[in-house]
Amino acid sequence: MPRIIKIVNGNIITPYRVINGGTIVLTDGIITAVSEENIDIDAVEIDARGNFVAPGFIDLHVHGGGGFDFMDNTAEAFREIARTHARYGTTAMYPTTLTSEKEDLLTTLSIFEQVKDEEPVGAQLLGMHLEGPYFAIEQRGAQDTRYIRNPDPKEYKEIIKYSSCIKRWSAAPELPGAIEFGRYVKKHGILPAIAHTDAIYEDVELAHENGYTLVTHLYSSMSGVTRRNAFRYAGVIESAFLIDGLDVEIIADGIHLPAALLKLVYKIKGPENIALITDAMRAVGLPEGPSILGNLKNGLEVIIEDGVAKLPDRSAFAGSVATADRLVRNMVQMADVPLIDAVRMMTATPARIMGIDDKKGSLVIGKDADIVIFDSDINIQKTIIKGKIIFDKDTPANNLVGLDSQTVFGN
Repeated sequence: MPRIIKIVNGNIITPYRVINGGTIVLTDGIITAVSEENIDIDAVEIDARGNFVAPGFIDLHVHGGGGFDFMDNTAEAFREIARTHARYGTTAMYPTTLTSEKEDLLTTLSIFEQVKDEEPVGAQLLGMHLEGPYFAIEQRGAQDTRYIRNPDPKEYKEIIKYSSCIKRWSAAPELPGAIEFGRYVKKHGILPAIAHTDAIYEDVELAHENGYTLVTHLYSSMSGVTRRNAFRYAGVIESAFLIDGLDVEIIADGIHLPAALLKLVYKIKGPENIALITDAMRAVGLPEGPSILGNLKNGLEVIIEDGVAKLPDRSAFAGSVATADRLVRNMVQMADVPLIDAVRMMTATPARIMGIDDKKGSLVIGKDADIVIFDSDINIQKTIIKGKIIFDKDTPANNLVGLDSQTVFGN
């Protein structure tokens, strides 16, 4: 018998409008109806209690959470990070690496291959995002200088041959060989993104012509207007605003970018070209204090304070401890963005950027039943992934992984 779930009394956020008091039907993990009216059907019923019902949040750039980093290189780390972020509304994510030795990177890819087809215990793992090691040393941010290098065709071809799970690779396009690198990864179905870079407009324009269509964490670790021999040049920030075909991602934790910059990016690029990302590291969900960015063996010591990760000397940020609900909340409350647009930047736009919008990113018939229910302050009440309740705030254990909705709510 098909497993049918009916969500009622919800304010459903569709790509076009909010349906107040609407109903959505999920059949075997797929959305089969979205209606303004109650639908008379024999199904397990979930009462949304007047809360918002939205597509599940998609995080394109996340390193860790719950005390784990993807580069810890254990299956447990992957599972616990996915479980942690599901509590905050993330239903799908792209695990992200840091600059590292090639052997460590290959191990991370192997662990992904090991867990990717498991029954989800948290957010779905859709593919790997390699952040580095091909970066500008001057824009390294918290990336480890020991591993930063120029694109090496022998190396990146070997890595791509090693695993088919790579979906995105961030690099500095001005480096020697970076244009050829961008063309190669694009040819192999991998999205090349601009990151940790000192490029000027002409570099970015050339990169865009050769497949780079996304700017990684806009404003962080990249050039703005610079001078060379007294002449001014537009940097990556200005290029992202000028080139219509470039999408951008932003860390909307309210710290990496203050309210004024959140408003500026939204005003210029619009919700259709902005993806909200956590860029979260292992300290998500943990108390403030010392932590490690990257793997425990040779990662970078950082300190968590003021709601962000910092280098120990407090000279720079070193990743965020944001969660997806916080990003949406900040765009609404700090940047004065309409809720429907804030949700779009966490759902439909990331899905379109990664080419998965045929299955995810919006509450449309035929798409995966990845859903979050949240209140007016964007506090997550339930997270549903492919029709299964992964998180329910009202359940004491706050952990419903693997339970059918009928087990929780009855008939």
